[in-house]
Order: sequence, then structure tokens, then C-alpha cells
Amino acid sequence: MIRILLADDQALLRSTFRMLIDSCDDMTVVAEAANGEEAAELTEAHRPDLVLMDIRMPVVDGLVATQRICATPELAHTRVLILTTFETDEYVARALEAGASGFLGKDVTADALLAGIRTVVGGEALLSPAATRALIGRYLSGTGTTGESPTGSLGSLTDRERELTALAAHGLSNQEIAERLFVSPLTVRTHIHRAMMKVGARDRAQLVVAAYQQGLVRVR
Repeated sequence: MIRILLADDQALLRSTFRMLIDSCDDMTVVAEAANGEEAAELTEAHRPDLVLMDIRMPVVDGLVATQRICATPELAHTRVLILTTFETDEYVARALEAGASGFLGKDVTADALLAGIRTVVGGEALLSPAATRALIGRYLSGTGTTGESPTGSLGSLTDRERELTALAAHGLSNQEIAERLFVSPLTVRTHIHRAMMKVGARDRAQLVVAAYQQGLVRVR
């Protein structure tokens, strides 16, 4: 069962998300927060698998709350999925650098949202659609960083790990990488996981951030 915390200052949206999520056999909402401060406190109290986080909220915004959650060692298993109407270069980059594992616009369909939750909880970054990936690339390759990021060097990766990290940074899923390189998805997952461990990345999203920051991948 995937345990989810909802963080949004609009009660109607939280109610809508709760009904959608609770209708799934493999998901449940364990708590709701109306601002970033509550989100951080309730996450520590309930330790959900995933926080569905809005960016613009009172008291403390979603980016600060995300950074607090992801910087807490006891919450290392908790993933943050940003859901917002503000899909700008800076917000996307700052959300990922703060430790978020994915980013979706609030115009996402119900099926895409549920699939996104499962993707992030499963250990992959949610960096689609392609337009969002392009925003991340433009920002990180241009104006630099604003938040915490992996401290390890990509220089410690093997050639194969660098190759797969580069493909992941371009937004390809494990399945897409496997099809391109004629290997199994499990092989891809293993190499990506090893790369994350070497770089000190919390998850796949942070590995992608490192790939842009350290010049492994550049925007065309």
C-alpha cells in the first residue's frame, strides 16, 4: 500500500485528490496539509511513502518544505512529487534540486497522476513531459543552482554508468534505455542505482541534476 500525504492550500483540490487516490486499491491518503510548515511536520509524524506537494502555499512554500523533508535522514524513504500550475524554469529546477523526485502540472489527467505516483514511489524520476525536461536542462545549464545537490563526482562512474546516466538525463525511462541498448530493464536499473550511490544522489532526479551541473549532458 502506497501511503500518501497531500499538501495544498486549496481544500477542494485536496478533497478531489483524496477521492481519486483512495479509489485505488494500492494507495491511501494518510494526512493532509494546508501549508508547507504543516507538510513538513506531518511528513515527519506519518512518514508517508510520497508527499504530493504544491509549490505556492502560505507560511512556508512547497520548495522550502521539500528541502526540509529531503534533508531529514529519518525521511530518506519518503519521495516528493511536485504538483503545481507554475511550470517555470526556476521552479522546476529548484524543486528537483531541493530533492523532489518529480514534477507535474495541475492540468495532468487522473490516470497520469496515478501513474506518476507509482513511478516516483518505484524509484524513478518523473521528468516528463518532454517540455518539462527541456526547462530543467535550460535552467541548470544556464543560470546555475539554487539548492542542495549531490556532492559526488561523475568521474567515479564507469563508462557504462556514464552512458546510462546521460540517457536518463535526457528523460528516458529504464524501459526506453533498455530498448535502445538491447539490454534488460533490470540491468539498466542496476547501473543507474550504482551511479546514484557513487554520486551520492538521493534518487534518479538528483542524478539527473548532477549530470547537467557537471557537464555530462548539455542542452542542444
